[in-house]
Amino acid sequence: MDKVRFGIIGVGNIGTVHARYLLAGTVKEACLTAVCDNNPDKHSAIRQLVGNDVALFSDAEEMLKSGLIDAVIVSTPHYDHPGLSMLAMRHGIHTLCEKPAGVYTAQVREMNEFARGCNVVFGMMFNQRPNPLYQKVKDLIDSGELGELRRSNWIITNWYRSQSYYNSGGWRATWKGEGGGVLLNQDPHQLDLWQWLVGMPVRMRAFCQFGKHRDIEVENEVTAYAEYANGATGVFITTTAEAPGTNRLEIAGDRGKVVVEDGKLRFWRLRESETEFNARWENGFGEPECWEVTIPVAPECSDHHVITANFAAAVLHGTPLLAPGAEGIHGLTLSNAMHLSTWTDDWVDLPFDEALFKKLLDERIATSIDKQVVSKTLDASGTW
Repeated sequence: MDKVRFGIIGVGNIGTVHARYLLAGTVKEACLTAVCDNNPDKHSAIRQLVGNDVALFSDAEEMLKSGLIDAVIVSTPHYDHPGLSMLAMRHGIHTLCEKPAGVYTAQVREMNEFARGCNVVFGMMFNQRPNPLYQKVKDLIDSGELGELRRSNWIITNWYRSQSYYNSGGWRATWKGEGGGVLLNQDPHQLDLWQWLVGMPVRMRAFCQFGKHRDIEVENEVTAYAEYANGATGVFITTTAEAPGTNRLEIAGDRGKVVVEDGKLRFWRLRESETEFNARWENGFGEPECWEVTIPVAPECSDHHVITANFAAAVLHGTPLLAPGAEGIHGLTLSNAMHLSTWTDDWVDLPFDEALFKKLLDERIATSIDKQVVSKTLDASGTW
C-alpha cells in the first residue's frame, strides 16, 4: 500500500474541509475513496463536492465493510464519536477522530480501552499540536528552560460565533445534540494544548455562563481556575460572544516566562532562578536579572491536513502520532470538570466523579429543547 484510502463519516462543516484537502491531493500518502452521511437530503450536494469517483454511503457500517477504505475520519456530532470510532476499529479500520473525543469521559474511557485491544492506528484531530509555536513552548518546558512551572493563563476569546451559526443545525448548542458549548466545540484544541504543555491539575473551580448573549442552552462564556500538584495555578477564560477576541497564552516558571500571542512567541529568561535569587537577596527591593531571548520559530501552522498526513505516515511507516487517540480524554476531563464545578457550585477534584457528571448531564438532556431550524453546511475553511 502506497496510499491510505480514507473514508469520512459525517460530511458537514468539518467533514467538508477534510474532503476538500484529500480530494486536492494535499496529503501525498492519502486519498479519499468513500464518504458517508446519514442525511439523504445532503447527498446531492455531497456528490457535487466529491465527484463520481468517490463512493457515497448512508450507512456507516456499510462503508466500513465495503473494502473501499483503510482508514476513516469520524466527523459527526460529538456524542457519536466514541461509538463510531469503536465500530470502525471493530472492522479493522484505522481511525482518526475529530475533536472532542466524546461528550463525557466515561464513554471516551470505554473507547480508549477498546482501542487498546485493536490492531489499528487510533488518532485525534488535534491540529494545533504540530503548530511550531506550541511545539517550541513544549520544548522550552520539557528542556527545563522555564524551570518549575508556577502559573499559566490562557485567554481564548477569538472563537466568535453569531446566532446564525448556532441556528445552522438542530443539534448545535443543545445538551441532547452537542453536550456542551464553547468547551466542547471550539476549545478542545486549547484544552488539549493546555494539559499537553503544563500537565493535568489536581482540582478546578469554574464558572460557566449558559446562553449568555445567545439563544442557546449551553455554555458560551467560561472562567476557570486550576491548581496543580506542585502548587502552580492556572486560569482559562473563553467565550464565543466577544469581538475583537484575544488568544494569549502565558506560562511562567521560576526561570522565566513565555507568551504566545498574535502568532508570535516571546521568551524572557532569568539569569538565575527566582528561587535561588530569593534565597540569597538581602537588599529588599530588586529582582532577578532578566533577558528577553529571541527564539527562531517556524511560521504558524494549524491546518488539519498536517495531522492527517502524520496519521497516514503512522499507518504506512509506523511514524509516531502527533496526537494519539488515547490522549483525547485529557482535555475532555478539563471541560467536564468545568461543567461539574459550575453545576455543583463547588471545587472539583481530579479524577472526578464520572457517575455524578453523567447524572447531571442526563438531567439537562431530559429538558433539552428540539430546535426547529433548517440545517446548513457552512464554509469552515480557515477555522481550526
